[in-house]
Amino acid sequence: MKNKNIVVIGGNSGIGASVVEKLRILGANTFSYSKSGEAGEVLDVTENFSQIEGLPEAIDGLVYCPGTINLKPFHRFTIEDFQQDYEINLLGAVKVLQASLKGLKKSTSASVVLYSTVAVGVGLGFHASISSAKGAVEGLTRSLAAEWAPSKIRVNAVAPSLTDTPLASQLLGNEDKKEASNKRHPLGRYGKPEDIAAATIYLLSEESGWMTGQVLHLDGGMSSIKGM
Repeated sequence: MKNKNIVVIGGNSGIGASVVEKLRILGANTFSYSKSGEAGEVLDVTENFSQIEGLPEAIDGLVYCPGTINLKPFHRFTIEDFQQDYEINLLGAVKVLQASLKGLKKSTSASVVLYSTVAVGVGLGFHASISSAKGAVEGLTRSLAAEWAPSKIRVNAVAPSLTDTPLASQLLGNEDKKEASNKRHPLGRYGKPEDIAAATIYLLSEESGWMTGQVLHLDGGMSSIKGM
């Protein structure tokens, strides 16, 4: 990753911050954006924009981290809840990707990493809104992978299970909740930002140079195996 130009949207906390940290250790040039502007430039993905200030001329990697966790019974969701999840998880990514396309095309080995959730492939109660939005992200991943392959731009996604980030603080707010989450995962623990960041670095690197249009399931086995 040395001297690669990597843009990280949502690089101020959680998974995004871990990705930025690993990239800097590996010698990449990181361009971090977030709504708060902490540890980078300001970008609110819910606003209308067609350009992003400060992007490098050539973009070798793009990571889109903003997400939501809004869990409740289906009958309590409002249309506005669905719209907000869709706006942040999908439409924000669309705007960022469109604004970055020119720079991605100028790279000789560009890679885009988006994020889905285990709830798209596994039916989980109370996840109707987020699983719908992230399902759209998976569709976008595969479609862009096909469309951008001639430009040698790879597009993949990571689909984690519950990960210990500020966004998930209410779900892991005490030891009882943490232990309950551990038991739901066949490998006996919930995720760490470093787990997801390591997979992200792999997808950005040349080591995954023959991979595109894939959804990498990183969920402690939750999507594929049944615990004892």
